[in-house]
Amino acid sequence: MATDVRPAESQLARRITDWLEPKNWIIAVTLLVGWHTAQWSGVAWGVVGALFAAIIPITFIKYGIRKGYWGDRHVGAKPARLVVMAVILLSVATGIALMIAADAPSTMIALIVSMLVTLAVLAVITFAWKISVHQAVSAGACAMLVQTYGAWMALGFLLVVVVGWSRVELRDHTRNQAIVGTILGAIVAALVFRLAS
Repeated sequence: MATDVRPAESQLARRITDWLEPKNWIIAVTLLVGWHTAQWSGVAWGVVGALFAAIIPITFIKYGIRKGYWGDRHVGAKPARLVVMAVILLSVATGIALMIAADAPSTMIALIVSMLVTLAVLAVITFAWKISVHQAVSAGACAMLVQTYGAWMALGFLLVVVVGWSRVELRDHTRNQAIVGTILGAIVAALVFRLAS
């Protein structure tokens, strides 16, 4: 039985795309910003944010895979992508409402609000064009970490470039979709995070 053997570069690109997927960036940034905000109690708020912005969404995506609604956790087809985005928007908005009701630190609320706004912008663009969510999330996470920890966190953008390469290498996105996703994600997340903090 023949198998689809990918070249080494494509296997590497697939690993990078999977390891550095949006869920992992979201978990990392919520925990790191949480620690900077209020140490362990901030980390606890980060876990709450990650639950609604990453864990619930990926659980929904995996459910859709099991049911055959979409092929993989990166959800490439536009109709399915829009459904997933709508569910994630609802989940993130619910998380924000609960965080506000429970008097979470303003920085943590601002972090999750920035994710909500970025995703809303991506969803609108997705109606017409397949912008890279991987790039927007990774670049946005790095931009907010720079604002939180300082300029040295800009080193994280090296990983953003690697993620962009993987998305183009796998032909999940064009170079322009990756570039625009990077720029938009960084600008929107940084701006909303600053204004909402």
